[in-house]
Amino acid sequence: MEENIMRYEKIEPIKMHRKPKTERRYERVNDVVDFCRVIEKHGDRIAYSYFDKERKVQDLTYSKLNAKILRIAAGLTDAGLAKKRIAIIGPSSVEWVASYIAVLVTGGIAIPMDRELEISVIGEFLASVDADAIVYAGTFNGKFDGLMAEHKSLAKFIAIDPDEAEEQKEKVIPLAKIIENGKIAVRRGYRFPKVENRDSLAEFLFTSGTTGSSKCVMLSQNNIFSVVNSAAETVDFTPDDKIVSVLPLHHTYELAVMLAALVYGMHVCINDSLTHVLKNFKIFQPTGLVLVPLFIYTIYKKIWAEAKKTGRDKILKVGIGASKALKSVGVDSRRAIFKDVHESFGGRLEKIICGGAALNPKMIEFFENIGISIYEGFGITECSPLVSVTPYYARKYGSVGPCVPCCQARVEGSEPNARGFIEGEIQVKGDNVMLGYYNNDEANEAAFTDDGWFRTGDMGYIDEDGYIYITGRLKTVIVLENGKNIFPEEIEEYLAIDKIAECVVVGRQSGEAVNLVALIYPNFTQYPENTPIETIQEDIQKEINKINKTLPSHKQVKQIELRETEFEKTTSKKIKRHLVK
Repeated sequence: MEENIMRYEKIEPIKMHRKPKTERRYERVNDVVDFCRVIEKHGDRIAYSYFDKERKVQDLTYSKLNAKILRIAAGLTDAGLAKKRIAIIGPSSVEWVASYIAVLVTGGIAIPMDRELEISVIGEFLASVDADAIVYAGTFNGKFDGLMAEHKSLAKFIAIDPDEAEEQKEKVIPLAKIIENGKIAVRRGYRFPKVENRDSLAEFLFTSGTTGSSKCVMLSQNNIFSVVNSAAETVDFTPDDKIVSVLPLHHTYELAVMLAALVYGMHVCINDSLTHVLKNFKIFQPTGLVLVPLFIYTIYKKIWAEAKKTGRDKILKVGIGASKALKSVGVDSRRAIFKDVHESFGGRLEKIICGGAALNPKMIEFFENIGISIYEGFGITECSPLVSVTPYYARKYGSVGPCVPCCQARVEGSEPNARGFIEGEIQVKGDNVMLGYYNNDEANEAAFTDDGWFRTGDMGYIDEDGYIYITGRLKTVIVLENGKNIFPEEIEEYLAIDKIAECVVVGRQSGEAVNLVALIYPNFTQYPENTPIETIQEDIQKEINKINKTLPSHKQVKQIELRETEFEKTTSKKIKRHLVK
């Protein structure tokens, strides 16, 4: 059985884990043209590695990336699309990144879109912001005919890899043609234009809507690049690192880290499919990854499942104990002891940047024990998205770190928690905070305090060192009949055991009482095939009973309900809580 990662109620001091601070080697960037100037300096270093259609790895240098950006910007200008509102949709690719940056170069507004949305929803979103054009991947060939007919304002459909039928459509122009025309314009003297105003609108982002309907966030170049600079300054990366891009690029967390990686001159590898992700780790041999907690939990479970399958689970536990003992006397043998685990990631993985949701501190400890450091961050789309990140040189497990240099945070609350710190809503002010929600005065009024601080909707506290701790979401808090507040995310951490794949805790009224109910998608791989659901429920209930004994009565789960399908999620793998009843 895998190691129990459950947190307990006992309040213990949070230890600071330190290592030497090193010089950050990067250039600050003020806007997109500054950004292009910096990446041009990286010259013949490899910017991207990616799979071609035959799944052969191809490389692209920084010089060629910068040339592609310049040509797309020139081609868009030639097509009358400078300073226009242009959406980008499709799987992660060099063309996606180059098109996004090129739109900003022209003074336009980039609109990254979730490729898993229904076509009708894509149309609604684009109509709501009066989009002028869309750059799209081959997976959408033939799917936008309705949009071409219905949305007259969408003047151009720029196809990254069109088939013959797509090329014949009146509104379609191949990206290759944009680049070809841009190449001619560059020969005639087109250069990166000066950014007129860093604070003007540069990007529309639609929120993922985990607790309600989606809103359209407006970001400026100042928002975008203040976060890029902050990420470059605080995240544990160097120009010699190689990372794999796993998350979708429309997710602002992934995009911000990828832009920071390019400022550093790092080598970025594009994962072509979640199906191939572990295989691709072996091919690319990354030193770092950027992930959300669900991916980390999945990797964790695979490590233990493989150990159990080969009869090495006891050896893994003994190895963890041995590595901790050796490290305590200054001997680091983790990579040698856990060589097989490291080889499954390509043999060079040293660090994982984790954001997008809370991660159990015990998970961080497990990976640290086998020689992989996890650095948590906290962000929200409305903050471009970075608010805080764990410094590589001073970590506290369970904390998402202090604020990044471009912002400050405070807590609005009055009651101290068990650690003696005031707990309440985390509020943020700084260059990373959005311009506002597009055409949504009501949401804008609710989003900001009277003195101009952004309400994140996340509950937590800040310790004596300025480190932020997230305890839950304001919108998901469960208020018991005695007035006590319960954060379901905390209870869900207690239930993070191997027999439970996914869990959402809700509050259900029962007479005058409010009971905690756990809605559970079991980890069916832990049971023999065709095991009756009643047997699984009985077994999981026994595990819940054990956990309840470690918790105070108001945090105990009173009822469980099993489901046979996964919860619906966003593309960043967060459960859509507002759909759970």
